[in-house]
Amino acid sequence: MSTAPKKPLLQVEGLSIGFSQYLKGTRKRLIQPISDLNVDIHEGEIVAVVGASGSGKSLLAHAVLGILPQNSICGGQMMYRGEKLTEERKVQLRGREISFIPQSVNYLDPLMRVGRQVQIGLPKTMAKQIQQELFQQYGLDQRVSRLLPHELSGGMLRRILFATSVREGIRLVIADEPTPGIHPEALSEILRQLAQVARNGAGVMLITHDIMSALEIADRVAVIQDGRTVEVADASAFQGNGEGLNAEYTRRLWRALPQHDFGLEFQGEEVKDFEIDRRKSGVLLSEK
Repeated sequence: MSTAPKKPLLQVEGLSIGFSQYLKGTRKRLIQPISDLNVDIHEGEIVAVVGASGSGKSLLAHAVLGILPQNSICGGQMMYRGEKLTEERKVQLRGREISFIPQSVNYLDPLMRVGRQVQIGLPKTMAKQIQQELFQQYGLDQRVSRLLPHELSGGMLRRILFATSVREGIRLVIADEPTPGIHPEALSEILRQLAQVARNGAGVMLITHDIMSALEIADRVAVIQDGRTVEVADASAFQGNGEGLNAEYTRRLWRALPQHDFGLEFQGEEVKDFEIDRRKSGVLLSEK
């Protein structure tokens, strides 16, 4: 029996992303928000990707999905199930094996009943039955299918997004900030659903500002700063004063939590671009 470690479901190595922009006339410049991102995800594993706004978290998701703008220029390498993840392959896999749970519920059509939205892309002869099964799976009453998005609560809308995204055959789920500004009960439900996705064998990339919520379900945490991966640590390393964390930046993020009195040293020159939203139970990082 082979004891060789199993290959990651998704492997991102040295990812760089730049955007070509025209200046006056024919002059162009390259803006490069991501210079060196590295992360891997195994089947049945949840990897949380955390960092400040503008650090490159969502761009990482869009690069894996193949939905970056046409003026983007990518470097590095991405592998999926042991094979190179080319742009053509991304198109083939998107929505079939690789699923995206977007940050905003505005991705839903405000003029279409949510039941019909869940049925989009399903086999026509089985669409209604599958939609009903998905509603049952995500704890949604069948009567909800006749409602429009504006008639639902934030937690229910999040579950609708799950129903439109996480279906049979999905192997990798990318959830981009699925928990901001929602009721604690709805937050717990979303975390439970993501954990269930992993228990069913899929890999999960959870992009978030909320470190404490991520640690409830994550196996590992990838910390991004200014377009670079500074550390990928086991979730268990986030305890105490961060003695088990390797990168100073990661330790500062951890000690900046409200539970650690917001870490006075976090206000130093190295992290001057961040501010702490002390109204939240978790830590929310944003650019000033």
